[in-house]
Amino acid sequence: MPYVSLSTLRHLIMKTFLLLLFFLVALALKPEGINGDERIIGAISDCNARVGKEERVAMDMAVQDFNMQHNQTFLMLRLKCSKRKPLQSALAARHLINKNKVEVILGPRSWEEASTVSEVSENYDVPILSFADSSPPWAAERWPFLIQAAAGTHIQMKAVANIIQSWGWRRANVIYEDTDSAANGISPYLYGALQAVDVEISNLRPLPSFADSSFLHKELENLKKEQCRVFVVHTSLELARRVFGMAKEKKMMEKEYVWITTDSITSLVHSMNFSLISSMQGVVGVRNSFLETGPHFNNFSTRFYGIFGRKYPEEKHHEPGIFALQAYDAVWTVGLAMNEGTKSNGRQLLESILKTDFDGLSGNIQFTGQKLEPTTRFQIINIIGKHYRELGFWTENLGFSYTIDHGGYNLSMESLGDVNWPGLGGRSSAPRGWDRSTIENPLRIGVPNGSITNKFVKVDYDSSTGKYIFSGFSIDVFNETARHLKYSLQYEFVPFGGNYNDLVKKVQSKEFDAAVGDIAIISNRCEYVEFTHAHTETGLVMVVPILWHSSRALLFVKPFTTAMWFLTFFINVFNGFVVWSIERNYCSELRGPILNQIGTLLWLAFATLFSLHGEKLHSNLSRMATVVWLFVALVITQSYTASLSSMLTVQNLEPKITNIETLKSNNALIGYSHMSFVREYLEGPLGFKSSNIRNFTSTDEYAQALRSGAIAAAFLEAPVAKLFVAKYCKSFTIAGPTFLVGGYGFAFPRGSLLLPDIDEALLNVRENGVLKDLEQSLIASEQCVDIQSDNETASLSPQNFFVLFIITGVTSSASLLIYYFRAKDRYENSRARYKGIWIATIMVLKKLGHRRNKFSRKVSDVADENPGNSPDNSHSQSQV
Repeated sequence: MPYVSLSTLRHLIMKTFLLLLFFLVALALKPEGINGDERIIGAISDCNARVGKEERVAMDMAVQDFNMQHNQTFLMLRLKCSKRKPLQSALAARHLINKNKVEVILGPRSWEEASTVSEVSENYDVPILSFADSSPPWAAERWPFLIQAAAGTHIQMKAVANIIQSWGWRRANVIYEDTDSAANGISPYLYGALQAVDVEISNLRPLPSFADSSFLHKELENLKKEQCRVFVVHTSLELARRVFGMAKEKKMMEKEYVWITTDSITSLVHSMNFSLISSMQGVVGVRNSFLETGPHFNNFSTRFYGIFGRKYPEEKHHEPGIFALQAYDAVWTVGLAMNEGTKSNGRQLLESILKTDFDGLSGNIQFTGQKLEPTTRFQIINIIGKHYRELGFWTENLGFSYTIDHGGYNLSMESLGDVNWPGLGGRSSAPRGWDRSTIENPLRIGVPNGSITNKFVKVDYDSSTGKYIFSGFSIDVFNETARHLKYSLQYEFVPFGGNYNDLVKKVQSKEFDAAVGDIAIISNRCEYVEFTHAHTETGLVMVVPILWHSSRALLFVKPFTTAMWFLTFFINVFNGFVVWSIERNYCSELRGPILNQIGTLLWLAFATLFSLHGEKLHSNLSRMATVVWLFVALVITQSYTASLSSMLTVQNLEPKITNIETLKSNNALIGYSHMSFVREYLEGPLGFKSSNIRNFTSTDEYAQALRSGAIAAAFLEAPVAKLFVAKYCKSFTIAGPTFLVGGYGFAFPRGSLLLPDIDEALLNVRENGVLKDLEQSLIASEQCVDIQSDNETASLSPQNFFVLFIITGVTSSASLLIYYFRAKDRYENSRARYKGIWIATIMVLKKLGHRRNKFSRKVSDVADENPGNSPDNSHSQSQV
């Protein structure tokens, strides 16, 4: 005889006593005279699981409560255990129908079991009230006696999607138990809910119910290598216990990870042991919501707590969950239907059940299409510490709220306050939801190495270091964007020599993690990658040659170049000086104070330019210089007049080509960049002939072709056209309409978790003015190179009058020199003549002086001889 411990014997005696007591109570409570109204209810449950235990206690309580309140019908419950095996459930159903003569079967909870039980019951017209919360749309037609007695929870997937959307996560991994029940709950409900909020499923991982540690280790290791750090778990509690245990072991319950559980797990959070709670720290859960207030619930909860604790002392927690409430309501549903009349066939009982309408512990019990109305309100909880914290509620079409009543709703879960995320404690900011910490190499970013202009992307090779150097506007914008991220992003640029479409496809195939440069955002490229917001102006424009014109007030100086004006002024002044120098000896008006002479000189210089004054000149030399200068002046003034008239005529001229229709009608040739998408656009929407399209590799080639007439117009992307016109500012202009195509953006693989952060950082770069500064620096760096533009070529320069200026200069100079030498000869002759006269004069004066002195001496001698007659002598002397 096997050994039986005293505690085991005591336990068996206690169970036998309780069963006997329950049977005696049932007999005592059974009304007399209604033996014909005994109704037997069958039930199938997983007796070893927490759910099954709660269902068993709740159904026993429901039978007892119903029998106490109703005298017409006496319910009896027959329960079979299935251990969640469909075959065993089918055998249990057959035994209940054939041996126990049950009129209805409650349970089981999984769809796999419910379908097999329904198949059995169809042969006996026995209604099945399944506790599975989901079933295929065709189930009611296939099994007319199958009733879904648990409210559907598929709407919870919208709550999960809204939680993910609230924190800005764009992708999620989904882990679910590979059963029909889980599949019906995941697809299409979760997929559709996530798609509605623009969230993609990064990985969809089914796990078998019997998955062992090695299998879970492999699956979680693969998920850990991925960038996505948001996980949605939809499994049974037993499988969830193994999943979270392994996740904690692999350090996947730490910083930057997000775990969200569905009702199948979270609704049993009240029964979780400390080991499971400790491995689920920071998990956010969605569970079925029910009112935990009111006398009816309080009475049920108190009684359930005591009975469950006595019946299952091995369980640490004795509170009832939603599954107990559903089982309790299911018994009452069947009891009320049976109480309407005597025993009848299964179809009449089915119809009576479907007409049931009352407020149960789990909510309103009312069937539509053989199903209870799905649950539209769920509770959001956060597992933290030794238990969990109730954050609030989510209601379909309303959103999140603190309380269960209708009020204070918000579309974002952030309104519920701080969440204790895995590894972050009570930090208010949510995890990024993705991480690159497991990737050894930095981001490989492809950069085009064949741009039409090096202003946006420039790739140089440094032979001394053996490395490439990347610069340009697009490179600068990306570097600034990376600096504005909330975290450090490691990346390296890699040159790519192919065309832009090939570069985009390299990003799609993940040979590059991204592409940066002057990459236009167009629809066919969006089939392969996703783009950030454009960081440049958008549009495709037409560039054509123009005849330069100006509306400035100084237009009158444009007929002559600066050198021509200076030379004309100099020649004028020089000729005036020549005339003044020659004529001043003949005209007293040309002499006088120095200021008067300067004024007269300038007047002579410019008067000859506009009128003929040859008849007033006295010297043939001045006349000769003036005649030649007048001839030259006549040619210059007439040329100036003609040039100015021409410029005034072209003031209102438009660009040579104003629209693409003119190009098409003239069968004109046009140009585009060989590396861009423009050719497809020109041949497609714009309708140009392929034979009329020429490709170019640089802006200089464009300019040369436009000037020479090789092409009539060039089609450039707006950012490039802006720089092109800035460089050739006096030769070309933008004409016609702007064709709306995308600007330049950064390309990332579709569904990239980095893209939303890059977009946000790029907006910050734009809003804080950094992007504007970079744009201004870009335009300022492009200097106009049109030194010899059309308008300046039309201006008259000294080269146009070189011979005339030589003639007049030589003539005037010769006249001045001849006059100078003549004047010198006259001066020398005059000087010699004056010198002779002066000498003769001096000699005469000397002779006269000598004679006077001699006479004076004679008079003196006479006076000495006649001293008494001095007066008379004086008179005589004076007469002499």
